[in-house]
Amino acid sequence: MIKIENKVIGEGNPCFIAAEVGINHNGDMDLAIRTIDAAIASGADAVKFQNYYTEDFVLDKTLSYTYISQGTSVTESQYDMFKRYELNLEQLEMLKRHCDKKGVVFFSTPTSERGLDDLKKIGVSLLKNGSDFLVNTSFIKKMAYTGIPTIISTGMAHVAEIDEAVRAFEEAGGKDLLLLHCTSSYPTPDDDIHLNKITSLRSAFGYPVGFSDHTWGAEAAIGSVVLGAVFIEKHFTLDNSLPGPDHRFSSDPKEFGNLVAAVRKIERALGSAKLGPTASEKLTLKDFRLSCAVNKDLEAGHTIREDDLIFLRPATGIHPSFANHIIGNKTRVALSKGDFIQLGSMNFDD
Repeated sequence: MIKIENKVIGEGNPCFIAAEVGINHNGDMDLAIRTIDAAIASGADAVKFQNYYTEDFVLDKTLSYTYISQGTSVTESQYDMFKRYELNLEQLEMLKRHCDKKGVVFFSTPTSERGLDDLKKIGVSLLKNGSDFLVNTSFIKKMAYTGIPTIISTGMAHVAEIDEAVRAFEEAGGKDLLLLHCTSSYPTPDDDIHLNKITSLRSAFGYPVGFSDHTWGAEAAIGSVVLGAVFIEKHFTLDNSLPGPDHRFSSDPKEFGNLVAAVRKIERALGSAKLGPTASEKLTLKDFRLSCAVNKDLEAGHTIREDDLIFLRPATGIHPSFANHIIGNKTRVALSKGDFIQLGSMNFDD
């Protein structure tokens, strides 16, 4: 179990659902605030951003990235694109204060010790290591040193790389760890989601497992809960028509709200693994179950044969499983067709 502010992540608790705002704020703090508010109204337990310094991971300004924005293919410098969405310490503080005021968890993905220090300064209760940084085990150790619960996303990773990342976290004294199954494809095609990896991760590493969802729609996220995901992260936008690389495949408030509602319904539907009648079934058991009855008029003293019996609703007579004990015994009283056989209507002493 991992406690995050007033929430608990782990088996037996409601799935923790995070709206991944990421860079969908477009560098506009007013848009960022409005997006947070929309995520809260849609039922999010947390909102996640990305706080990075572009130079931490991109220096070559000739590296390009192609994406679809507002129906048009856009190719631009990775450096210029990421630079446009950077969040400084002052902006992070503003977003964190707003989340605290609204009662929602704020967390972020840093890309360097400097970014990690920024998050420590504003007092975050949760950290995220992105799939691209899974192989940066020295940085994972720095996250572990903070003592702050940490998420490690496993997109693009071989099992040996995941193992190395987990061991790095543990060796640095890290305790509270959550692994995310993730496919680093934007958006992820259906046949590349592989939700069954959720059970594999949990079995292999023994930590709670969640799902970082980059698919169209909500079906994959809902399915992940059935497989035991205790955390869902889904890209979130105020409006899919906004310019930028991630808005197109992100959930808008309506879709995200439907996702949250469906997850909560699935959680209720999963219920208990204990075998036996449910509370509602107990109310209908008497009406729906069968009793032993006779299918013809019988005189008192008649020896019951198998072809004298019929099984009818409701369950007010002898249980059908006792039919073999009735056969061969005599009736104590006369019975009419359709009468239920009660203990008092049979003479079991003969």
